Amino acid sequence: MKRISWLYMLLFLLIPTVALAAEPEATDSLINNIDRVFSSFVDIIFSILFVKIGGFPLIVLWLIIGAIFFTIRMQFINIRAFKHAIDIVTGKYDDPDDQGEVTHFQALAAALSGTVGLGNIAGVAVAVSVGGPGAALWMTVAGFFGMTSKFVECTLAQKYRIVKADGTISGGPMRYLSKGLAEMGQRTFGRVLAVMFSVLCISAAFGGANMFQANQSYGAVSTVLPRLPSWVYGLVLVVLVGLVIIGGIRRIGMVAGTLVPLMCVLYVLVSLFIILTNFTEIPGAIATIISGAFSPEAVEGGIIGVIIQGFQRSAFSNEAGVGSAAIAHSAARTDEPIREGLVALLEPFIDTIVVCNMTALVIVITNVYNADEFAPLREAKKGAELTSAAFGTVLDWFPILLAIAVFCFAFSTMISWSYYGERCWDYLSGGRGLIIYKILFLIAAFVGSVSKPSSVINFSDATLLSMAFPNILGGYFLCGQVAKDLQDYIGRLSRGEMIPTK
Repeated sequence: MKRISWLYMLLFLLIPTVALAAEPEATDSLINNIDRVFSSFVDIIFSILFVKIGGFPLIVLWLIIGAIFFTIRMQFINIRAFKHAIDIVTGKYDDPDDQGEVTHFQALAAALSGTVGLGNIAGVAVAVSVGGPGAALWMTVAGFFGMTSKFVECTLAQKYRIVKADGTISGGPMRYLSKGLAEMGQRTFGRVLAVMFSVLCISAAFGGANMFQANQSYGAVSTVLPRLPSWVYGLVLVVLVGLVIIGGIRRIGMVAGTLVPLMCVLYVLVSLFIILTNFTEIPGAIATIISGAFSPEAVEGGIIGVIIQGFQRSAFSNEAGVGSAAIAHSAARTDEPIREGLVALLEPFIDTIVVCNMTALVIVITNVYNADEFAPLREAKKGAELTSAAFGTVLDWFPILLAIAVFCFAFSTMISWSYYGERCWDYLSGGRGLIIYKILFLIAAFVGSVSKPSSVINFSDATLLSMAFPNILGGYFLCGQVAKDLQDYIGRLSRGEMIPTK
C-alpha cells in the first residue's frame, strides 16, 4: 500500500509536467511566473534575517561567537580527541547490541551526504568570486571552530533521543531543546525553541538542502548537456529522490554509505590532479589566499566582507551550529552520546578543511575567479558552472566528471535532508501527514531546478542559517552537561575502561 501511494504521488508530479512539455510557451510562462513570485518572497525574508551589526550579518556573528565559545568550553576537544574520533568511525568501538538504526560510519556518511555537496563546489566558487581568494582561509577557520559546535549538538542529540516502540529513532535539536531544557525547569522556553527549530528546519529542507542543490547541479549538468531543459532535469531528480526516501534513514544510510565516499574520492582525485599538474602555482595560490584574507582588494566591505563570505559559506557547507546533522547522528547505534559527538566533529574537517580547500585551490590556480571571460558566471553567482569552468581549463572532459560528482553530491544531500525535515515534521504533527511533507519536498526540488541562481542562493542562506538561532541558544544552556559527560568519558578512556571491540 505504501509503495502504491508513492506511485500515485510520482504520477501526480509527472502528468502536469508532461502536459506542459506539449506546450513550450505555456512552460516558459509558468517557469517565469514561478521565478518571479519566488524572487519577491526571498527578497523579503533575506532583508529580515540578515540585519547587520558592526558590519556583520547577525546570523554570521551568532555562528562565530557560538563556535568559539563551545571550542573554549570543551577545551579544544576538536584537537585533543581527533585520533580517537577516527578510531570510533572505523568501527573499533561498534557494538551491534547497542540501540540505534545505523553504525557510526553510516551515521557519519548520512550526515556528510547532507553536508558534502554543492556547498563545497558551488558555494566555494561563490565565496571566492564575491569575497576574493581570502574567503577560503576564513572558511577554514570557521570549519576548525565549527568542529566543536558539531560535537556539542550531536552529543546532545544522542543524549536526548527517543527510541520508539518499533525501534526507530527520533532525535535532534527539537528533542534536546524540549527535553533538556525541561529538565532544567525551562519547559515552555524549550518547547518554543524546539518548535521554532522544527519550522526552520522544514523550510531549510525545502531551500538550501533541496532547491539550491537542484538549481546548482542543473547548472553543472547543463554545461555537459546544454540542450537538457531545466524542467526535464527537475523531473528526473524528483523521481530518483522520491524512490530513495521511501525507505527512511536505513536506506538513506546505505545509499549514502556507498555514494558519499565514492564521490568524495572522485572529486578529491580530480582536484588533486589539477593542483599537482600546476604544482609550481601552489605557493603563489596559497600566498594569494592568505594575503586576500587580511588585505583584500576590490572586495565590497573590505576584510569584514571577506570574513562574512568565508563564515557564511562555511556554515552553509558544513552546517556546524545549525543542528541538522544531529538528526542523523541521533540514529547511530551506541550507548555513549559523547562517542557519537566525537564522530560528528570529523564532518567539518572533511567537508571544509579538506574538500572546500581543494575547490578553492583549483579556483585560484586556474584564475577563473578573476579572469574577464568568466565574469558573467561570477555576476550571476553560478558557482557550479564556475567550478566546472576551472576544471575545463585543464582538460576538456573534466567537466563531465564534475557534472557526475555534482549530481551525486546534490542527490545525496537531498535524500539526507528529506529525512531531517521529515523528523521535524513528525515532531510537530505527531507523525501525521508525512506524505504531504514528501510531496512538498519533491515540488520544491522542481522549483529549484527552474529558478534563478541568485534567488535560490539567498533563500538557501536565509532558511539554513536561521536554524542556528534556536539551536545555539539552547546549546549555551545545555553545554555544561556535555562538558561534564565529556570529562567522565575521557577519564574512563584514559584509565583503559573502554575496550575496543575490534
